[in-house]
Amino acid sequence: MRPWRVATVERRFERGRDQALRIARSTGTEIRLTRRGAGLSLRVAAQSVGLSESVLSRLERGRLTDVSVAQLALACAAVGLRFSARAYPDGDPVRDVAHTTLLQRLRSVVNPHAGWRTEVPLPIPGDLRSWDAQIRFGSTVVAVEAEVRLADLQALERRIALKRRDGGVEIVVLLVADTHGNRRVLAAHRDALRAGFPLSTRATLASLREGLPPVASGIVVL
Repeated sequence: MRPWRVATVERRFERGRDQALRIARSTGTEIRLTRRGAGLSLRVAAQSVGLSESVLSRLERGRLTDVSVAQLALACAAVGLRFSARAYPDGDPVRDVAHTTLLQRLRSVVNPHAGWRTEVPLPIPGDLRSWDAQIRFGSTVVAVEAEVRLADLQALERRIALKRRDGGVEIVVLLVADTHGNRRVLAAHRDALRAGFPLSTRATLASLREGLPPVASGIVVL
């Protein structure tokens, strides 16, 4: 595994682990304060939801290794709290083999004299987002965002628009796997996508093959 990929994996692991610790500790503290405020003993609170006294004690102090969502929810219920957790966007998702293969298909048609990099972080300290690839033509950089399966196009457009703004990139290639499902989605929404991605697959690939940056952003179906 390349050093930059190792660093990416380590950052994801550390971020996830730190988030889990913060949630467990803050929830445990809230449970302890609420329990004490209600005058409940550890034994009574734990028994009311089928937890052991030692488990509840360690959970309250943030010392329970690999605490589960079920344990947090039960401990909250014991003292009259309701545990709630939500997921929020925070960086880009892990990519799989299909995603890597899709990028390789594009790489094979790009002029060999063009620069090519994958998983390029945005130039903002602490920002966890990255472009799936970047193609460099002299001083011009073209960003690539690859999608194996199209789903929420509005969310996809927002994500790319923010990365484009924050990454200082003018031209973006939206690379889409050539499947019946993806073609149906694109056909249904092409007019809406045209403002952000005016170039067609043919026009975009023609420039990339010649070793020239596309004149605008475009969608490439491969």
